Amino acid sequence: MWPDVIALRDFYATRLGQVVRRMIRRKVREMWPDVKGSNMIALGYPTPLLRYYREEASRLVALMPAEQGALSWSRKTPNIVVLTEETQLPLADKSADFALVVHALEFTSSPKEMIREVWRVLADGGRLILIVPNRTSIWARTEKTPFGLGRSYSLSQLNKFLKENTFVPLQAEYALYIPPTQSRVSLSTASAWEKIGHKWFRNLSGVLIVEATKQIYAGRGVEQVAWKGKLQLTKKLILPIKN
Repeated sequence: MWPDVIALRDFYATRLGQVVRRMIRRKVREMWPDVKGSNMIALGYPTPLLRYYREEASRLVALMPAEQGALSWSRKTPNIVVLTEETQLPLADKSADFALVVHALEFTSSPKEMIREVWRVLADGGRLILIVPNRTSIWARTEKTPFGLGRSYSLSQLNKFLKENTFVPLQAEYALYIPPTQSRVSLSTASAWEKIGHKWFRNLSGVLIVEATKQIYAGRGVEQVAWKGKLQLTKKLILPIKN
């Protein structure tokens, strides 16, 4: 079940939400340091993480699911938020180079249909970042934050899900080692929590951040064929995988 967009907005307006925004955004930025000249989509409730990309991407659209609701990003700049069904994105095939999915996979009732729709929209070789609650973390066990409201995943489950839906996992990152509390003391030491947790307790992070690339072709071998009396190598025709 999707949380209400107002609840998501209000969470990110809290002191804890601001720390969460900073910690996750830092990891996403490390994975995608430069998207200049590229087309980018972001699905779910992504606007807290798009600060750097709005100015860099050639085109950027934030897609918010209808069951969740949508809020415009800023009154001072042109709106880039679109209300849509997560399984029917209003975009052409292969129209995006990067896709960020956050606050989405854990809530949708149609995860395969949603991720395959993202696959359709991504260009050949396009990159995906998928952010989900970590099953082994305390964040997944409390309903005080959005990360405790939907389904949580282990890294092996997430990698399996991506492979089953024609994505190739590339790398995984981890974030949120601070307790999910509004305590000023805990929040003031958030950077120290992140450094210690990332070094010693990665499996306890609040979220998993996995980058994957769109798998384009089914793997096939090379066959030998005779042509005009000479032996030449030619590749079989390789067709895109059908969803």
